[in-house]
Amino acid sequence: MKSQAPPSPAVKRLSLYLRELERLSAEGVDKVSSRRLAESLHITDAQVRKDLGYFGQFGRRGVGYGVDRLIHALRRILGTDKTWNVIVVGTGDLGRALLRYRGFARRGFRLVAAFDVSRGKVGKRVGDVPVYHIDELPRVVRRAKVKLAVIAVPPEAAQEVTDLLCSTGIMGILNFAPTTLETPDGVTVGLVDIAAHLEQLSFSAANSQ
Repeated sequence: MKSQAPPSPAVKRLSLYLRELERLSAEGVDKVSSRRLAESLHITDAQVRKDLGYFGQFGRRGVGYGVDRLIHALRRILGTDKTWNVIVVGTGDLGRALLRYRGFARRGFRLVAAFDVSRGKVGKRVGDVPVYHIDELPRVVRRAKVKLAVIAVPPEAAQEVTDLLCSTGIMGILNFAPTTLETPDGVTVGLVDIAAHLEQLSFSAANSQ
């Protein structure tokens, strides 16, 4: 019998559980209940147990979850128990800010290269990351065995960049360009539309007055 595929919201909450567990571990907490995890995320303890149940059995009733054991399990499930090489396409203000962010490395994501079309940027470095011309992307991706990419280019260039990334074997794209991208099967796109998130916040603020 085919196992039930975990729904997307449950997968997204795994990262939230992981953050809370890491905070508890740093405080020296050894065990945590589903209720405590639920309270920190403002959901029900039943939801916590259901989410984790999609991926296995990690605790015992009345005992709770071993914090470090669950951290290791969630990192394995999320694939962050190993290091992923990541590239960034676009070195404008946003791209440079992403390249300088040191939090990626702590999560297992190593920024190995950036790409641009501006001759004035190519050959330089942003932080510790070298900037290549976009024409060099296939070669660098193959050499560094890159599977994940970040797009920080204008929306009118995003689809062309996406097509190039997909042709090189990239399997996951984090897209900061405010546009919908078409990709072949097997390539996952995560859209980060900052303006859209701000619009949702402004709606909440406007309707709470």
